[in-house]
Amino acid sequence: MELSGEIPVKLLCKTMGIQRSSFYAWKKHLSQPSGKEKRLLSNVLLFQEYHWKYPSHGYRWLNAKIRLDKEIVLSDPYAHKCCRIAGIKSKSKHYRYKKAGDPARIFPNLLMSEMQIDGPMQCIVSDMTAFYVKGIYHELTLYMDLWNNEIVSHSLSAKRGDRMTYISGLENLIEWQKRHPEHQMVLHSDQGSVYASKAYNELLPMYGITRSMSRAGTPTDNAAMESINGWIKAKLFMDLHVTGEKPVKEEVDDYILFFNEQRPAYSLGYLTPKQYRERHTPIC
Repeated sequence: MELSGEIPVKLLCKTMGIQRSSFYAWKKHLSQPSGKEKRLLSNVLLFQEYHWKYPSHGYRWLNAKIRLDKEIVLSDPYAHKCCRIAGIKSKSKHYRYKKAGDPARIFPNLLMSEMQIDGPMQCIVSDMTAFYVKGIYHELTLYMDLWNNEIVSHSLSAKRGDRMTYISGLENLIEWQKRHPEHQMVLHSDQGSVYASKAYNELLPMYGITRSMSRAGTPTDNAAMESINGWIKAKLFMDLHVTGEKPVKEEVDDYILFFNEQRPAYSLGYLTPKQYRERHTPIC
């Protein structure tokens, strides 16, 4: 409340125990902020803008995304300060996994053999996630390169338990393997009915793809893929606001493109999967 028009400033300052000169200095400062404070306000507003777009992410990711998009380089402590001022907090969900289950499996779990992954397409992990848009059920099958977390293939279906969703997703892997017959590829998944089916697994030996499976009831055996599945499903709705106003397949395709080429990843030093691949390998 403005009181200086009714009560003398001298009396107000005396009551509050401050010098009049301090009051006038503060008042002048409000009308003439320093360049440092102006930059801070500008950056706070920038982080707020990116938080509105990507509410599931924290300050480090937002900072990396701003650096990628705007080429504005800010330290993580400064980014944390901006987010604290703006009251920004990540809205991401946290998932708990079950304890290890029965070790029985159809194929051996090669991920438990401490295999060394030092290049692209050496180990592909796959899983399916389901979601509803406008009351319509959808299943999304993903194939991810464990080396740089790049989604190398995906397939979407509105039919529950559609086997072709899984098999269609194999096409990109098979085409890549045809071009590189000397390459050794491992495909890892859970023990879902389609992944364990004869039709699915008969395709793989023909192209030199080695099969690997998680233990029954043990999602932690495929933790990277389980995490990505949870993130993608949450962020399709939270960050990209999938509404079904345009074909869901287009919205999913847009997000996969964003995930591979525009989303900085902490595990890759805040490079995108595409940037990491191009920086560390020749273009295939």
